[in-house]
Amino acid sequence: MGPRSDADVMGASIQQPADFGEIFDRHGASILRFLVRRVGPEPAEQLLGDTFRIAFERRVTFDRTRDSAGPWLYGIATSLLRRHRRSEGRRLRATARLASGDVGNGDAEDQVIAAADAQALLPAVADAVLELPDAERDVLLLFAWEELSYDDIAAALGVPVGTVRSRLNRGRSKVRELLEPGAEAGEEEEGATEREGARRDR
Repeated sequence: MGPRSDADVMGASIQQPADFGEIFDRHGASILRFLVRRVGPEPAEQLLGDTFRIAFERRVTFDRTRDSAGPWLYGIATSLLRRHRRSEGRRLRATARLASGDVGNGDAEDQVIAAADAQALLPAVADAVLELPDAERDVLLLFAWEELSYDDIAAALGVPVGTVRSRLNRGRSKVRELLEPGAEAGEEEEGATEREGARRDR
């Protein structure tokens, strides 16, 4: 017999609460990584504990037709993040500054040009993402950072897949417009569709 699915573990944990620890073992690291990227290490540790405490308290409500508890946990974490908008802003800008130092290989002149471009672009991306409404930013980051499918994002946020698509397209278009005024949104929608198709093919 193979390992139990998350749905099986969640069901068993209703009568055997200790079994819920297996859910933390499976998903704790990925949820923590997501939280750290959005608000930094110290708030993330607290939010991780809150996420799994709430999940434990609500485990009876988990939809056991879904094999993975991951999207459900991301949904809880995302709801908690909305109380930490200021911390998220600091973290995104800090991440952008650090990322701008990674300019790859090449000759000295190429590296200087790449560094200048990165310094200008990445903080602008962080600012553009922070300009998005919460709903659009949440969808965009779950898609871009956590590589969740449309269906998983819909499950995480409790909205229809069509809403996920529209929020993602609006968010990507707004970010692109802030970075490149006048850019066509159609290119962004096409890119998102291609990435989603690749995830389904894995």
